[in-house]
Amino acid sequence: MKLSLNITLPIFATILLFVFCNHVEPKTTKSIEVAQKHPKFNEYWYQGKAEITSYKLTQSRYGELYEGTAVNIFVTEDFLPDKQVKADNRNDKNIPILKLNSTKKFITGIYPYSLMTSTFSPINTNEKAIKISFSAQEWCGNTFVQLNNREQFKIDFHSYFESNADRKISLDKNILEDELWNILRINPKSLPIGKLTIIPSFEFLALNHQKIKAYKATTSLVEKDNFIIYAIHYPKLERTLVIKATKEFPFIIESWEETSTRNGKTLTTKAQKIKTIKSAYWNKNSASDTKERKELGL
Repeated sequence: MKLSLNITLPIFATILLFVFCNHVEPKTTKSIEVAQKHPKFNEYWYQGKAEITSYKLTQSRYGELYEGTAVNIFVTEDFLPDKQVKADNRNDKNIPILKLNSTKKFITGIYPYSLMTSTFSPINTNEKAIKISFSAQEWCGNTFVQLNNREQFKIDFHSYFESNADRKISLDKNILEDELWNILRINPKSLPIGKLTIIPSFEFLALNHQKIKAYKATTSLVEKDNFIIYAIHYPKLERTLVIKATKEFPFIIESWEETSTRNGKTLTTKAQKIKTIKSAYWNKNSASDTKERKELGL
């Protein structure tokens, strides 16, 4: 067995051995406050451009694997804490955030899937994500989830499935899997390590009709050559996520794998980096602005 993250079985086994056999207490608030953003963060992230990375995607769905593409768009923004939307104008009450728009496109049989998760995380890694939304579009219908960080996590869920019907949910403020991608980019030293309680990604919960709640999980962070590898394992969900990023700033995500077991069958979603560019893409929406898209291999 060999993983596309270039982790051979012995290395991956070492990661899982660390995950299951070593209980490391979650980092305290004090330790998180010390491990703030990298000194070069402002220089890299405040150039008026987003970072765009394309990936070759192999996506598990309906008990099979399908080819597609994924794109991660990271960009800094000013965010309104009350309305919890991007600010039109700068003021002292705005919160500086790192936003990740994570997109996937793949085709299952005759019909296509389009997935997107948006996560808005304060640059201060001691604070929870302010807002997360997930949407899925395919020929059967739409699914939409939105979390707002209030006194509790307030979640609106909308779906066309009877078994996954519209509802409103309030949850205690546990760790959110979706926010961990942003924390990794701001400063991997702030990632929570050990036996934890985590709310899994909304993509996984929605597509697999799993109850939206926090689940027991174990996480680890290890270094291998020029990379860091962050792993999350959910025993009850029979699911493991492994993210591989560069060890040095800006901690670019090179690849990831998500392995889960459904109905006794284990499949692995894989994504491998194609290209990373910096671009003010919001200004490039004319018919002639296709050069960078081709550069991304899309």
